[in-house]
Formats: sequence, structure tokens, C-alpha cells
Amino acid sequence: MTDFSFQLYSARNFPPVADVFKLLSRLGYTQVEGYGGLYADPSVLKADLDANGLTMPTGHFGLDQLRDKPKAVETARTIGIKTLFCPAIPHDKWKQPEEDWVTLAAELGELGKFYKDQGFGFGWHNHHFEFWPTASGRPPMDIILQGAPEIDWEMDVAWVVRGENDPQRWIAEHADRIVAVHLKDIAAEGEATDEDGWADLGHGTVPWKELFASIRDRTPAKYFVMEHDNPNDLERFASRSIAAAKSL
Repeated sequence: MTDFSFQLYSARNFPPVADVFKLLSRLGYTQVEGYGGLYADPSVLKADLDANGLTMPTGHFGLDQLRDKPKAVETARTIGIKTLFCPAIPHDKWKQPEEDWVTLAAELGELGKFYKDQGFGFGWHNHHFEFWPTASGRPPMDIILQGAPEIDWEMDVAWVVRGENDPQRWIAEHADRIVAVHLKDIAAEGEATDEDGWADLGHGTVPWKELFASIRDRTPAKYFVMEHDNPNDLERFASRSIAAAKSL
């Protein structure tokens, strides 16, 4: 568990990405996680990664990108991505009816079968809205995991907390599905308002010592990805977070 990764969405406001790679490499990161906006020229991205001794074993691909299967496969193979995660759905669908979640789960299951047949891992990355109960009381996260039983889960623990759920319960119930984890923290109430209430790993309120122990002991997770949705100081976030991760 010494190879910590970094979700590049955290650095979207600090271009160019080539300079971000230099910073991350200097701070001791060996892996990064991509997102859809970075894949315009996969060959250039791969060259920049190689130049800084970095790999991108996981990547976020939007649903429309995943539906373009040939392009997604070519992108992932060029960059060296091993597991593709669908990161979200549009904001206007967060509270969609239960039957729409069932339809989404079925599509994710079909996409997962395709990408796994191509030699990739495939899964879902959560936010908070998957834990908001539907009209029947079922949370969308349950619908996804039950409706697409072969796909994996990249658990964003802090978003589970913001969804007013207990991460330990979800770890206990779905441990075998969790192959990647976002290491992310939440600031104390009223703090870091200019950073949307997020905190650097180890500097917030999420009980990471206990959670990381559960993840390590119960799940097959092998990707541990630092993320902060809106840092105002990239180097501060990246350096403090990897130091905290190494102490877990």
C-alpha cells in the first residue's frame, strides 16, 4: 500500500498538467488517476507521465465516453489504464426516479461486461447522491451494486459521509466490491468554506485511522487515490495528504 495515487481533477485549476506531474513526482507520488477532460491526446498524456515516472492505472470516464467503446478502449490502452470507473451522472439526474436507477444499473452491468471482456477492470465511483433514498427507500448505491453485480466500486469515503451514511457499514456489507478508495477529508463545520468544506487528508474530521484499517483488512482495494474537490493550494494539499496517507 505504498503506491499512493492522486486524482487529477484535484489539480484542474492549476494547469498545465505537465507541471502538476512534476510536482507530484517530486512529492513522492508514483500514480495518478485521470478524468475525462484529460484524454484529448492520449499519446501526449502518456509521454508526460513517462517523463515524470508516473503511471495512470485507473481513470474516470463519463458515461458518454464509456458508450463510445472503441475510443475508450484505445484511450485506456494508450495511457496504460487498467481499470475504468464511471464517476457520476449529470446533476439534473441525481434525484431521478428509482426505475431510472435500475436502468442505469443494467447499462453499467453491460458496460462492465464489455470492458472486462477487453481485459479491463470496471466500476462505479460514488458521490453523496447515491445515498439519498428513492421513493421506496432504497438508496441508489444499493440499486447499482445489486443491479450490476459484476462491477467493482471505487469508494469515495468522504462522499459517503456527506451522504449521511456510515462508511463502516458499507465496507462491512460490500467489502468484496471495493477495489479502489478515494482518500479525502472533510473540514470541521464552518472551516475551509473557500474550499467547499473539504480538507487535506488527515486534517479533517473523517476517522481515517479506523476506516483505513477496515479497508486494509476487509477489502481487496489496491488503489488509494488522494482527492480534494477544490483546494486553493495544490502543493499544500498534495504534500500534506501523502504524508498523512503514509502514516495510516
